[in-house]
Amino acid sequence: MASGVIFSSLRRRRSPSLEAFLAPVDLSDEALIRTVVAVAGDLVTGFSDHRLSFQRKNSRSLIRKVEVFQLLLESLRDSSVSLLPTAALCLRELFLVVYRSKILLDYCAQSSKLWLLLQNHSISGHFHDLGQEFSTLLDVFPVRAVDLSDDVREQIELMRRQSRRAKLFVDKKDDGLRIKFFSFLEAFENGRIPCSDELRRFYVDELKISDARSCRAEIEALEEQIVNHEGDIEPTVSVLNGLVAMTRCSRFLLFRFEEEDDDFGLGNENQKKAKVRLVNQDVVDKILTIPKDFCCPISLDLMRDPVIISTGQTYDRSSISRWMDEGHSNCPKTGQTLAHNRLVPNRTLRNLIVQWCSAHGIPYDPPEVIDPSAETFASACPAKATMEANKATVALLIQQLANGSQSGRTVAAREIRLLAKTGKENRAFIGEAGAIPYLRDLLSSPNTVAQENSVTALLNLSIFERNKSRIMDEAGCLGSIVDVLKFGQTTEARENAAATLFSLSAVHDYKKRIADNVGAVEALASLLQEGTRRGKKDAVTALFNLSTHTENCARMIAAGAVTGLVEALGNEGIAEEAAGALALIVRQPLGAKAVVSEQAAVAGLIGMMRCGTPRGKENAVAALLELCRSGGTAATERVVRVPALAGLLQTLLFTGTKRARRKAASLARVFQRCENASLHYGGLGLGYALASNSASTRDTTIFAGDVSVPMSISLPVL
Repeated sequence: MASGVIFSSLRRRRSPSLEAFLAPVDLSDEALIRTVVAVAGDLVTGFSDHRLSFQRKNSRSLIRKVEVFQLLLESLRDSSVSLLPTAALCLRELFLVVYRSKILLDYCAQSSKLWLLLQNHSISGHFHDLGQEFSTLLDVFPVRAVDLSDDVREQIELMRRQSRRAKLFVDKKDDGLRIKFFSFLEAFENGRIPCSDELRRFYVDELKISDARSCRAEIEALEEQIVNHEGDIEPTVSVLNGLVAMTRCSRFLLFRFEEEDDDFGLGNENQKKAKVRLVNQDVVDKILTIPKDFCCPISLDLMRDPVIISTGQTYDRSSISRWMDEGHSNCPKTGQTLAHNRLVPNRTLRNLIVQWCSAHGIPYDPPEVIDPSAETFASACPAKATMEANKATVALLIQQLANGSQSGRTVAAREIRLLAKTGKENRAFIGEAGAIPYLRDLLSSPNTVAQENSVTALLNLSIFERNKSRIMDEAGCLGSIVDVLKFGQTTEARENAAATLFSLSAVHDYKKRIADNVGAVEALASLLQEGTRRGKKDAVTALFNLSTHTENCARMIAAGAVTGLVEALGNEGIAEEAAGALALIVRQPLGAKAVVSEQAAVAGLIGMMRCGTPRGKENAVAALLELCRSGGTAATERVVRVPALAGLLQTLLFTGTKRARRKAASLARVFQRCENASLHYGGLGLGYALASNSASTRDTTIFAGDVSVPMSISLPVL
């Protein structure tokens, strides 16, 4: 792929810190000098070669320039001469340039090594730009008007001459590594796994990624870049996903399944991930940005050969040509259908880009000699390379699950959990490759981390429909998940087991099988009453799904689920789903009897009608209506006797949702058939009449979809 693969590195959309763009104001000359001396001193003393994997020569050159200015500043500090206006202005500008230099150096020290490698040309340009700004300040600063020692003057003059001759420096060795990495990506795309010796030379010898822990840190740094670029045009994230997939596969090829101490216990809330954080990222993004109009909307990189397509949009020729070659017939930016595939050179824009590059000291290669990596990577597809690398990784992980040590199997379960977090393609081929039986075996592991990661991996896999049947059909798998729900060694393991049951119960045929599994409903009911906020949410959604199967009613009553659901009516976070489940349970006389026997049931539903969400009010009035229909005279009288119900029904008839109004009108008709309804509910009058015009004379039976809780509640991947 051409230079378009190397996207503009740090483009984000948040407001930058003003600190990076506002020079010190309202300071005396002495205070201004002290301020700039302090910033320059921090930069020089804080710089260390060993922190940098790349850009070492550019970094040293930048530091030397700051050191020369530091000598100038110290001379000014020791002098009692007042600053000329020109000198004061230069010092304020110097403050900004030094501060931005610190940001760039920190970025190079803390970013992903692979990301820096791929951004080699762009970041080298940023160093060159800062060097030119230092050179401009030297030219403008009134050196002759300042009392300086001879040696300081000599160093300033030497740096001035060197700066005038300075050219953009791009490390050829780093660029060779960049091209080498592209060759690995191309190999994965073609279904070939690169030689382990080559990978070792690249990762260990060159990048100094020497063990499993440092490899994990590199992957996390790349994943952070994916988050930073979320919402950008797709190729950015696609290439980053390719880097993550390749590095993850290389991690197991090179370091096998070395233990990472506590790092592989990602699910434990007390453990912290060793994540690389970018310092002052927002500021960096603002400073290091190519003019937007000069960037290709597809690659986000500086355009080398801008061309206009039939919709009037401009793209870099290599990017739009590849887009068309892949079979697309629409404009990537506007979505309009292309009238033709002719590409018209945008010479005006190209001339502007050439002028900008010349002004900023950035070389502008003619289109025919674009990026040195173009030949190597011209036809590579990052998405395909990502999938092939992930498939190779999954094969290694499953082999480890089958034959590895306890610690190796724990690491493998963790990695499958992470792979299953993103993309249905990953979930599909992990299931097809046969991971589920081995994950089932780990559910009973005495190792806390292994159990937690295996049940979470199954949860993530179950989001893919075909994996639901694989899990349910795997002998003993459902029972093992229920055992984790009942006896799991960590809170998160139990919660994720509940979420897995909810995911599986989205298939109607599985609801009865889950409820019939000994202890499943009891454990869900217990989690609903005693779990954390998230655990209660997982439990109530699972119970709701199970309650939509009519044959589960008796099982849920016997397991104590009704008591838990009634108690949940007072919990704002889960009351809506609890009321929905009760509305389904009370459709059967047995369920209605169980709900009536709960002293707080009617009061809880009335409370929801008063203060619940619109959907919660729907479910509450639906539950009361079905309670009257299925519970007989005793249940109806208990509902009718509630003094506040008349006003709440009238409010719903005027302000409720369409379904709530329909249920309220039906409940009003039930009251009218009671011999004492006229005494207690004479106030319904107008509201009932209005509702009757839009409601049928007899409400239909409540089906699962008629309860206002979605049948499929989205599951987070963990």
